[in-house]
Amino acid sequence: MNGIAIYAGSFDPITYGHLEIIERSKKLFNRLIVAVGNNPTKKTLFTIKERIDMIRAVVNGVEVESYDCLLAEYVRKKGAKILIRGLRTSMDFEYEFQMCMAIKKLAPEIEIIYLFSGQNELHLSSSIVREVAMFGGDITPFVPPYVAEKLVSKVAKIKSSIVFE
Repeated sequence: MNGIAIYAGSFDPITYGHLEIIERSKKLFNRLIVAVGNNPTKKTLFTIKERIDMIRAVVNGVEVESYDCLLAEYVRKKGAKILIRGLRTSMDFEYEFQMCMAIKKLAPEIEIIYLFSGQNELHLSSSIVREVAMFGGDITPFVPPYVAEKLVSKVAKIKSSIVFE
């Protein structure tokens, strides 16, 4: 399809589930922007710069940027009309439905396209990956090797700074 599509998220860290949505979206649109949200109310493990660097290291053929405004406002600023969202379960649907209604109220010209995660990624979320990493589990089934390396390193730094009494 012609036009600009935006796939937005926190990507903390980017997972194989995110990558699957990105690869499918690249086939649908001639220009895809992966937009990394900088939400000051959300505590993230990686900085915005680290998240952008990881995405750029594992994805080709897309633009990667950050945004720190309302998503509807960002989509408008980029001149896009399409917002891509990924869905895994019915729990995602509840949140996404509310978000969709808010975006449509703020920017009715934006079309939101939902892509269901592939069967192998239905269980996958960044928060699960972070938790597995914090407990020393194997994260290689969930993230690319480069991301796994960065995540293991970040967790090691965090653990080394914790003082146990």
